[in-house]
Order: sequence, then C-alpha cells, then structure tokens
Amino acid sequence: MAFTHDAQASLRCAVDLANSGLDEEALGTLEALDAFCAKWDVTGRRDHTAAELAEVQALRPRLVRMWHLAAAGDETAFVGEVNVLLRESEALPQLVTHDGWDWHIHAHRPDAPLARRLTVEAAMAFVDVVRAGELDRFSICAADDCDAVVIDLSRNRSRKFCEAGCGNRIAAQAYRARKG
Repeated sequence: MAFTHDAQASLRCAVDLANSGLDEEALGTLEALDAFCAKWDVTGRRDHTAAELAEVQALRPRLVRMWHLAAAGDETAFVGEVNVLLRESEALPQLVTHDGWDWHIHAHRPDAPLARRLTVEAAMAFVDVVRAGELDRFSICAADDCDAVVIDLSRNRSRKFCEAGCGNRIAAQAYRARKG
C-alpha cells in the first residue's frame, strides 16, 4: 500500500522526532528545533520559546509509546492512543494546499501551538496506517543495542534498521566475523 505523500512525510517526521530523544542534544536547543522544523517543512505558528521546545520534547515519549504498541501488534491500544491524541489536540480536518504541496489534510489551525500541530500530523498519519491495515510497518530497530523507532515505507517491507546507520554497522560486523 502506498501512503499519500503527506502521510509519509508525517510518519518520517514522527520517526525523526521520536528518535531525537535518544540523544539529549538532538533537539536540545531552540536552534535545533528551528532546524528540525525547516527539515520537515513545518508550517504555521512558531513561538521560538523554551516552553515551545519543552512541549515538543514532551511529545517524544508518547510517539515512542505508539511505536511500541504497533510493534507489539496491539491495534486496539494503538487506536485508543491515536484517538486520545486527536481528541486532546482538538483535531479539525480540512483540505489545504500550500508551499508547492498539492491538496492534503491539515487537522489543526495554522495558529495552533507547534507541539499540537506535530501531534495531530502524526496522529492523522497513524489513522491512515491503521485504516490500510499496515500497522506492521512500525517497528523498533533490529540492532540489539538500539532503541530507535522505524517506519518501513518500502514496497518489499524489508526495512529492519533505523536511520542512524545500524544496518551498515551490523553488516560490517557480520562481514568481519565471516572473514575472521
């Protein structure tokens, strides 16, 4: 199943945000938050305050929890949490087009706080995944020493490792072990 461009972007953004909590410095400053928002083309209101940064950082454990529920195959709990995210964020779906993107859904007002917009974008992408019956696309990195979350958007469902290079590291270790 191919997800819409905005759903894929929201899923990848959610992965990046969730995994930014693995390294304290990955999202530890307002400048890092600015770079994160630029990387993911986050539009709408920005306060550029320590409180805004703290709200975004507080979202990370909730996203990681979503991945663990999905990876465990607990669809009922996953859907329950998605609904909580949507309800708490006062989601209001609407079609929009902007910045070169074709029609897509925003489920928040552009003046909503950043953390709320990131929450809703992730939750709406989670809705698409559940409706498509594709919850198995969520996983945790297969490297024994890594807790990063992974979203497998590949056609052949072959993604096992995170973006931090664990796949290459594991392959190099296996190669060295074979060459002994």
